[in-house]
Amino acid sequence: MFEKWIHEKLEDEIGTVRYNHSLDVMKVSMELAKLYGENEKKAALAGLLHDCAKIREKRKLLKMAGEFGIILDNVMKNNVELIHGPLGAEVARKEYNVLDIEILSAIKYHTVGKEDMSLLEKIIFIADYIEPNRKFKGVEEVRKLAFEDLNASLILAMDNTIKFVIYGGGLIHLNTVKARNYLKLEKSLE
Repeated sequence: MFEKWIHEKLEDEIGTVRYNHSLDVMKVSMELAKLYGENEKKAALAGLLHDCAKIREKRKLLKMAGEFGIILDNVMKNNVELIHGPLGAEVARKEYNVLDIEILSAIKYHTVGKEDMSLLEKIIFIADYIEPNRKFKGVEEVRKLAFEDLNASLILAMDNTIKFVIYGGGLIHLNTVKARNYLKLEKSLE
């Protein structure tokens, strides 16, 4: 769907397993975009590149974040898995020539979400969570719900993530809490 060099560079950077995951996220993103009336090409590109900064060692992640001027809060400094979202937006812009701010924002917030997410941000967040090779407790329910009620699926996914992080003794990113609460309040007004 996109130029060959994008696919080759992405696979080289993140490895074949993560690249295949990205292809699956791209496909789900396109399905959801079609269903909910979002631009399918934007969804496809955001889905494909959402993990473009994923496979990097901690020291390199921190160094690259600094080079791009990304300010890391304490949660991200202590959970480097979360850095690939904001860093990925910068990598997509610089290395893949993505200039569309909606696509870049969807990549930036696909890990933790944010308050008042756009439709594209919601689609990329949930597509990453439910892509077909994801196998964990509760994913089937979220997967089904994503094609019926996008906001309800996001709330359930965030609830599951928050519980998982709490049970694991980890730190919950404030953006996830804000995103969840915003969606709950929005849902209560329907």
